[in-house]
Amino acid sequence: MSDSAGDCTEPRRAITEAEVEALVRGICFKTGPPGTVGVEVEWLVHEPHRPWSPVAPERLAAAYAALRTVPLGSALTVEPGGQLELSSPPAASLMEAVTVVSADLAAVRAALRGHGLALLGIGQDPWRPPRRYLHSPRYDAMETCLDRTGPAGRDMMCASASVQVCLDAGHEEPGPLGMGRRWWLAHQLGAVLVAAFANSPLAGRRPTGWRSTRQLTWTRIGPGRAGAPALDGDPRAAWARHVLDAPVMCVRQEGGPWEVPEGLTFREWTRSGGPRPPTREDLAYHLTTLFPPVRPRGHLELRMIDAQPGDDGWIVPLAVTTALFDDPEAAETAYRAVKPLAERSLSLPAPHNPLWRDAARDGLGDPELREVAELCFAAALEALPRLGAGRRVTDAVAAFADRYVARGRCPADDLLDRLHRTNLSPVTGAHGKDIPA
Repeated sequence: MSDSAGDCTEPRRAITEAEVEALVRGICFKTGPPGTVGVEVEWLVHEPHRPWSPVAPERLAAAYAALRTVPLGSALTVEPGGQLELSSPPAASLMEAVTVVSADLAAVRAALRGHGLALLGIGQDPWRPPRRYLHSPRYDAMETCLDRTGPAGRDMMCASASVQVCLDAGHEEPGPLGMGRRWWLAHQLGAVLVAAFANSPLAGRRPTGWRSTRQLTWTRIGPGRAGAPALDGDPRAAWARHVLDAPVMCVRQEGGPWEVPEGLTFREWTRSGGPRPPTREDLAYHLTTLFPPVRPRGHLELRMIDAQPGDDGWIVPLAVTTALFDDPEAAETAYRAVKPLAERSLSLPAPHNPLWRDAARDGLGDPELREVAELCFAAALEALPRLGAGRRVTDAVAAFADRYVARGRCPADDLLDRLHRTNLSPVTGAHGKDIPA
């Protein structure tokens, strides 16, 4: 799996609209036999006994400096609000990805313990308002741009965490593992993944009315920045149009402040040439500022899953998603199971359609989403041994299916139950006087 940005950082000359379309079509869908898998796991960082208290930036800086000395197989990055992200290298199998990331997470947790800190798997911070930890021209420009549509951008940047599954784009030819079907399946099955793994029902210490408040946040950012293209026709052509018609977040300037234009699309930028002509490097950067639920980067990056509770919670969405895309029998089952859901999208792009909104609000309390999830989890459990998954993985998926899917529940329901039943912290079980009962 290659990062699409790396393929168009060549000459610094003006790029034309036609060149943009050709480059995007060529670099964002690299087809071939599926088999490579990766995962990006994001975590909030907190004090275990006082998770609602902000961690001083100095403490985070010291802990992260120590982490950078720890040898890891995955890339370690820090998000704008201080969240940690581990991005696995492309793995030849599901079990290889699980093994690498598990070892890395153990090392990261051990290093953080030495600084009195821990990782928290939840889709959106339930207590603390967004607070930016990183300050750079990129994040300054992003904040300025996203603030124009309201506070959702800061929540996304500084208070959210996810599990992102990365899979190959698939065969050029039609079929269960064909690129066109995998692209379509990702946008329909994505709603089921939102519902099954919803784990962010709180904000500002109170229920929001949504099982996945994180997904609600993405819908509020707007379709140009965080939406998918239309699913009709060729995925390459649709994505190229989307990239050209998406708003430019910033125009980088050497030796001066970055401009944050309002309402300028990349297509308009290529035609007008102002405030300066765009280059291939600008296109590569533009691609990194688009956050659809399924992002083509040579491979497919599925971005709709909330961070999961527990040390190994991230393994379940990784395993289920991989099985439903890379095992031909499971892929066919998933395709047939989600086809009826397409009617609920009203042909509107994800996540700005009724199907995705219902998934984020109701989780598996939605009867149709629950039925589809049951079929998909059963197919995944049958497929995992064929993909070489070990007992640790299959047992985790089976336990999740029994605890949540079979009961029409998701991890968010556990948090809400605990909050409504006691005066305990909904996440840690520790007494917290400023957490409402």
